[in-house]
Amino acid sequence: MYIDAIKLRGFRNYRDAQAEFDRGINVITGRNGQGKTNLLEAVYLLCTGRGFRAKSDKELMGFDAGETLIHARGMAGERDKRIDVVLRRGRRREMTVNGVRCNTAGELAGNFAAVLFCPEDLELIRGGAGERRRFMDMAISQLRPRYAAALYEFNKAYEGKTRILRDSEEDPSLLGLLEEYDYRLAQMGAELIHYRANFIRRLAPEAQRIHGEFGGGELLELSYQTVKTVEDPTAPADRILPALLEHQRSHKSAELASRLCLSGAHKDDIAVTVNGSPARAFASQGQTRTAALSVKLAELVIQREQLGEYPLLLLDDVLSELDEGRQDFVLNRIGGGQVFITCCEDERVSLRTGGRVITVDGGRFLTEDA
Repeated sequence: MYIDAIKLRGFRNYRDAQAEFDRGINVITGRNGQGKTNLLEAVYLLCTGRGFRAKSDKELMGFDAGETLIHARGMAGERDKRIDVVLRRGRRREMTVNGVRCNTAGELAGNFAAVLFCPEDLELIRGGAGERRRFMDMAISQLRPRYAAALYEFNKAYEGKTRILRDSEEDPSLLGLLEEYDYRLAQMGAELIHYRANFIRRLAPEAQRIHGEFGGGELLELSYQTVKTVEDPTAPADRILPALLEHQRSHKSAELASRLCLSGAHKDDIAVTVNGSPARAFASQGQTRTAALSVKLAELVIQREQLGEYPLLLLDDVLSELDEGRQDFVLNRIGGGQVFITCCEDERVSLRTGGRVITVDGGRFLTEDA
């Protein structure tokens, strides 16, 4: 899959800009603050239905833009794709693929797939459990539409149960709804746990292998963690469900006392260790970056296997803080599909990758063949 061209109007600092891309490697260069990362976020939005920095659509819109347009054309699954996303202040976004309306971000996300590495992804290793759940959610949603649907329903049930627990002191009658929400939360949670555990079971050895090839002789290990009553998280969801209900029952009194939802898949995590020590507490900056890159490159392998074609690979400032040997290792592994890589040293990267250079200057694209 690949994107041949993009047009941005009123998107962050892009007033009206368009560019054509190589189907191999595209080196996005320019001074800081010119819009390199903004371009990657636009591509990521087309692939996943959301930006990777913005919390809302209004953050994606230019300061004085009444309307924002992101348009792209390309190919995925051997089919031509024409995608349009229109954002307007105070209104629901409009999304179409080949002229057909998408009602949800999930419907848009089913067209292109992407693997992103950005500086914030170091939080995969050193951040809290929420960062690692977010990684699983985004990665699996691109591979399994059923997972995205289950996640949506799980979040609805979680929010509903949280409101009941919070407001039941003032309105005790709300507790009559708790059993219904408990069951729905466990039912959807069982789906999430099944998919997450099987994803990590496949991801862990691939990430370990790639990490070993980086050099340094260090051992990276990933293991999925969920509620203790679930003995086999890779089992079918209907076998996981009773264990989740049991865990809920054992925590009911504590939940009522604290007015917090203490039991469920929203507590899941990935344990990451380097040479047997928790990476979050003991990994150096270099070890953290190498581990995060290994996980992302492993995700690329899995997506390639599942989709039958390479996803788009988006690398934002990926070479910083890597020595030359590790830089070469990364650059030698990114071939095969379409790649967007941002950097400030365009000549060295383009020569080492053979990539096409696109310079970003104040929200404008300047290509090497312009």
